[in-house]
This record gives sequence, structure tokens and C-alpha cells, in this order.
Amino acid sequence: MREQLLSAGLHEANGKPADVYVINTCTVTASADSDSRKFVRRALSLNPDAQIIVTGCYVEKDADAIKDICLDAVILKNNEKDNIASVIARSPEGATKQSPRSKEIASLPSVARNDVFFGISHFANHNRAFVKIQDGCDNYCSYCKVPMVRGRPRDRKKAGVVKEIKALVKNGFKEIVLCGICLGAYRDLTCLLAELEKIEGLERIRLSSIEPYYVDEKLIDTIASSKKICRHLHIPLQSGDNRILKLMNRRYTAPQYVKLINRIRVKMPDIAITTDVIVGFPGEAQEEFKNTLKALDAVKPMRTHVFSFSKRPGTKAFTMPGEPDKKEKSRRAGTVRRLAGEFASSYAKRFKGKAARVLVEGNRDKKTGLLTGYTDNYIKIFFDGPDALINEMADIRVERYGN
Repeated sequence: MREQLLSAGLHEANGKPADVYVINTCTVTASADSDSRKFVRRALSLNPDAQIIVTGCYVEKDADAIKDICLDAVILKNNEKDNIASVIARSPEGATKQSPRSKEIASLPSVARNDVFFGISHFANHNRAFVKIQDGCDNYCSYCKVPMVRGRPRDRKKAGVVKEIKALVKNGFKEIVLCGICLGAYRDLTCLLAELEKIEGLERIRLSSIEPYYVDEKLIDTIASSKKICRHLHIPLQSGDNRILKLMNRRYTAPQYVKLINRIRVKMPDIAITTDVIVGFPGEAQEEFKNTLKALDAVKPMRTHVFSFSKRPGTKAFTMPGEPDKKEKSRRAGTVRRLAGEFASSYAKRFKGKAARVLVEGNRDKKTGLLTGYTDNYIKIFFDGPDALINEMADIRVERYGN
């Protein structure tokens, strides 16, 4: 959306009061819903006369909550985002105000599209680019609202993906991250990866989150034999208890998950496995929680993202009984985070004294003034060096590790 509006002749306000505020919302948790509403209120406080456009997943089902805050807000559905440049000056029915520059904005040309999703040529303030290749999900995990607001899975055309990535590489991006609402559902991911391997100047290809049932031997072999695909897979676990996994409508058991990770490590011993865990799901008693800790101990992920269960209206889990109280969920989340810290330290320790290659970040570390960068297996490295290394690949040797 930023790129479309810049291409149409607008510019970012950069902290100054804006004529138009575009708020792209999320609804994956109750906290995300709350943050979305806060941003609307903040925009109103920054410039009460501004035009406010609210889009994203929250408005797909809860537009009324936005209207309660700002009656004049323009609600833009997800399938309208591609046309934001042409609808940005639209006033909702019954609105009493418009942006002071609404006529000027309305006269700006719309941006043409040539693919299922709008192509990106630059990512502001990033040195890795995120390329969306897939949208939608029909897994219907019992805690998840996403299928209700994103619809059924649909793939982007391979030619459009390749074209976009070539443009990004030409603009200086050396690493791209393939992402989607359900990345593994992309119909021929390994075929696309083979095409991307051929792009000159592209140093790294990273996969975002992928569900365990989409990680097959073909994908494992493709990553293992690749010179560009990062040795890093984010594979959500969510729970290590089989009964809770079934209540979550996850299509695997904890032993199957552990077995998958072991199969991956046979071919790539140093691969980084990162994961997601939900604590406090309805029906999760102490025994079920202990099973999650056991599964994590069997896998020892390099990094673990911990979420406390959040009720989402319309999902099956919304009415399930037996949800632990907030204090208990917080305690369990803390336990998982402490364990995750131990696994992270143990993983990093393995690379002491070894050579590594990092993509240098755009900003130095504020505390130390050192350059920072990530290895392909997503270990963050701090090191001394000149600014000329920024956004370049640097060869380093790991001397020590810490938190």
C-alpha cells in the first residue's frame, strides 16, 4: 500500500500531521484487536480533520467497532487494498468531512496491477524483502480467526513472483523471505524454489512459517541440497499434548512432530528450528502443559515464540470450557520462555569458533555501536567493521556467545 501511494504522488508525513492515515489492522489475537483500535484513536488525536482509512483483517468482521470510534472512517476490505490509490479519497455514506486535500488525492492516477497480488520493488528500512506468494487458509485450527477473514487458499503465479524478486534484487536486496497466510499450501513450492535459485545476485531465500504437514521429503531434500535456501525452518508446534492438539484441530501428534524434526536434522544437523507454542488453551491442565515442555525438550528449538491463548469470537475454541486463568497462563508462558532461553544458548554455543556468513543489517547496535547481522540459520551476530559492510554479505568467525 505504501508503494502504491508513493507511486501515485503522495508522500509520507514522517511524524508530522498527515492529511490521510492508513491503518492496516490485524485480528490474530485480542491484543491485536485492541492495538488496531488504539491506532484509530491516535490518528484522530494527531489530526481530527484527517481522512482515516482502516483496512486489514480486523475490519473484515469488526468494522462496526471502528465506526464506533470514528464514524467517518473509510473501511477498506482486504480485497480492495490493491486499489487503495483510487479509493483513498472516497467518503463513507453519511460522512460529514473529508481530508482537506481529498479532491487533489482523488485526481491521482491509480496504479496498474499485473499479478494476483500487487508487486513490491522496495522495502523501506529493511535489508531483506518479504515476498507474498500465497493468501488464505482452510486449516481451520479451532483457535484461529484467520480463515474467516482471509478466505480459501490461493496461489500467486510463479512468473509474477520471479519477476518481483528479480526487481528486488536489482534494487539491492540480497535476501528475500517467502511468505503467505499458509505458505506450505503453495501448490509447488519446491518448483518455485528451483526457479529462484537461478536468479543472479540473490544470496539467500528464507521460508517463513510453514505447518508441519507441508514439510515433506521433497522439500527437505531441496533445502539440504541448496546453496541459497536458508538452513532455518519455522514449524509451529502449538502444543505437545495429543489431546490438546486434537482440540486445536491440528493434524499431527506430538510424536509425529518430534519425528519430523529428527528427520530434518539427519540431513541438516545444524539447521535452526524455530517454533510457536500456545499456553493456556481450554482444557490444558498441568499434565498437558508438562507434555508441551517434554516435546520442546525433545526438539530443543533455537527460538520459541510463546503465546497465551486468546479467545477469538466465531472460532470453536471460543466456547470451549477449562481455560486457565490469566495468572496461570502468564506463569506457563514464563516457564516456556525460560526453557526456550536455555535451548537458544545451547544452540548458539555449538557455533563458537566456527566461520559464518552474515547479511549485515542497516543500523548498528545502539548499545555497543557494533554492526549486526544474521546467519542463514538466524543467529544474530555482533561484530566490528566499517559502514561499507552495511547491506553486504560478511564472512566472520564466532568468538563468543551470550544472551
